Amino acid sequence: MSTTLLLARHGQTVWHAENRYAGVSDVPLTDTGRAQAETLGRWAAAHPVDAIWTSPVSRAVVTAEPACRALGLTPHREPGLRECDFGVVEGRTLAEFAAEDPERAAAFRADPVAHPFPAAEDPLAAAARGTDALRRIAAVHPGERVLVVAHNTLLRLVLCTLLSVPPSEYRRVFPQLRNAAVSELRMEGRSAGLVSLNVPCEAGEF
Repeated sequence: MSTTLLLARHGQTVWHAENRYAGVSDVPLTDTGRAQAETLGRWAAAHPVDAIWTSPVSRAVVTAEPACRALGLTPHREPGLRECDFGVVEGRTLAEFAAEDPERAAAFRADPVAHPFPAAEDPLAAAARGTDALRRIAAVHPGERVLVVAHNTLLRLVLCTLLSVPPSEYRRVFPQLRNAAVSELRMEGRSAGLVSLNVPCEAGEF
C-alpha cells in the first residue's frame, strides 16, 4: 500500500533575501514566510492530510503550525529531516565564499557532493539520513497522506536518492524547492515516484 508524502520546504527566512545558507542555524521566518505558512495551512485544511511531520529546526516547526491548527493534528518531529550543516558557509552566500576561496567554490559548483564546503556535513550522509526518515514515515502511515515540512538542500538530496538520480546532480536537476510549495511523492516499500514538484498552495487542487 502506497503512502503519499506531501513535501514542503519551510517559509522564507530573514537570510533568504540574500540567498544565505541557513543550514543548522536557527533563523526565523520573515513576515512573508509566516504568510506562506498560513497559506500552506489553508491548503492542508482543504486537502486530505492524515499526519504532519517536521524537521526539528524552528523554521520548519513554525511553518507547520498553521496546518496543525487547521487540522487539529499534533506534529511529529523527525531529527533526520534537519537541514544539512554547511560548515564555514553557514550565514554566508556562495558569492562571498567564492570571493574568499574561488577554487573551492568552483569545485563545489562542479560537484557539490564530492567537494562540499569546508567543515560541512557529508552530503551523502545527509541524503541517507533524510531518505531513511522518509521511509520510516511512509512505513508508519500506509495508505495515508502525510505533510512533511523540511528543507531545500536536504529534500533535494533525498529526492535524488529515491529517484535514482546521482546525488551530485541535485543542484542541476532540482535547482530549488520553493518556500511552502508542495511536491507530491508516492512511496511503497523501497520504491518512490514523483507526482508533482513545487506546486504553489494557491494553485488549488492537485
